[in-house]
Amino acid sequence: MLNLALMLEGTAERLPSREAVVLGNTRLSYAQLNGAANQVANLLIESGIRPGDRVALSCPNLPYFPIVYYGILKAGAVVVPLNVLLKAGEIAYHLQDSGAKAYFCFEGTPELPMGTEGWQGFGGADGCDHFFLITADPQAPSPIEGARTLGSALAGKAPRFETVATEATDTAVILYTSGTTGQPKGAELTHANMVMNALACWRLFGAVDEDVHLVTLPLFHSFGQTVQMNAGLYGGARLILLPRFDAATALALMERERVTFFAGVPTMYWGLLNVGQERITPAIAANLRMAISGGAALPVEILEQVEKVYGVRIREGYGLSETSPVASFNHPGRVTKPGSIGQPIWGVQLRLIDAEWNEVPEGEPGEIAIRGHNVMMGYHGRPDATAEVLRDGWFRTGDVARRDEDGYYFIVDRAKDMIVRGGFNVYPREIEEVILTHPDVSLVAVVGVRHESHGEEVKAFVIRNPGSPLTEGELVNWCKERMASYKYPRLVEFRDELPMTSTGKILKRSLRHEA
Repeated sequence: MLNLALMLEGTAERLPSREAVVLGNTRLSYAQLNGAANQVANLLIESGIRPGDRVALSCPNLPYFPIVYYGILKAGAVVVPLNVLLKAGEIAYHLQDSGAKAYFCFEGTPELPMGTEGWQGFGGADGCDHFFLITADPQAPSPIEGARTLGSALAGKAPRFETVATEATDTAVILYTSGTTGQPKGAELTHANMVMNALACWRLFGAVDEDVHLVTLPLFHSFGQTVQMNAGLYGGARLILLPRFDAATALALMERERVTFFAGVPTMYWGLLNVGQERITPAIAANLRMAISGGAALPVEILEQVEKVYGVRIREGYGLSETSPVASFNHPGRVTKPGSIGQPIWGVQLRLIDAEWNEVPEGEPGEIAIRGHNVMMGYHGRPDATAEVLRDGWFRTGDVARRDEDGYYFIVDRAKDMIVRGGFNVYPREIEEVILTHPDVSLVAVVGVRHESHGEEVKAFVIRNPGSPLTEGELVNWCKERMASYKYPRLVEFRDELPMTSTGKILKRSLRHEA
């Protein structure tokens, strides 16, 4: 037997009174968190949910997320976490595609009416029989006519439950990819995938007694689930939940709760650098022992600034939803190479391949392929799509990288983001790294736009530092002096902000569409 819920159960038995999750004035111990998850499991069993049934969950970083997440797993069911920004039609698609039998949805806010969208999506999905509305106040009546609240559904449910015995190879979680091409696909991750990756992360980051994690990454995303929730709770950490990232709020929590562990995407670190020097107190740097980054390429300029300001070296890693997610990292205790995604983690192999799955010659860039305990079973209900990316246990990622003589990998770019200008391959990340060294540039995203004669032209969307007088022409000329003629951007557009996903990644496809 192996069940991902053991990540919580084991610590609840070992450290029942230790604080597990914190949100504002709500502070739940491991025993309380486990007991609430047991109530959810009892609810699901009484509702007719059987082992292997899929159960969807839409919830931001609130204590309800781990409560429902582990409750679903305890019942032997499969968790289907959904992006909290999805609209009704998109929710209906995910429920239908996953074959969800039940759906837990947070009520949301006036600005983000998740409950209303979720209820409408539930109504448009055949076969999804149960809807539970998670209200901020568990005693509150349902604000949606006909929708049953989780609070009322859990009334009288026992806080004890014997976790259903699941096999290591059974599906534990279905994580939907972002769907940059076609409809989103659900990556089926087994209990072994998720448990092994969480244990590898716990071992990798050298968890210390009473670590304190600031959880800014969305828990519906694989990075937040594995690195912070599953690995953190396994190690007895205290999770400080932040439903929506805001740099000033994050710094206040880091100081008050004595945060030791911060995981974020590059734009979050960019935000922490630009929030104002007066907010960065010595206590924050004194407590912070580990900072990690993933989800997108981390510009070297940001890495170096964070180390200078916060006194901690960001350790960059790499992974995808399909790999549970972590595949490589700049390991603590080893040399950290700026700009590198490090080396494979324990139990995982990486290699660089061409379009025909052949390894590329040493020193040449190639597409990253991954094999190990972290690789998904496949895409739910899509054997053809699975066959395209899986062969002999290897998963091809779509990311282009190079490997140095020490075995460290460096992302060149996403294969789909590569720009072909006049027959030359241009990798946006390389251009972004150079532009970020300009003293007036705060953030940049480079994309390819259609061009009549060259096929594509290089365009940079730039956020300037406050008060900068930099012009488009000046930046183009500056780039021209530092890059090959086929690389430098002929087009520059200044923006006050860039479109981002809920996980903080820059939405380059939106920029390409606008351009």
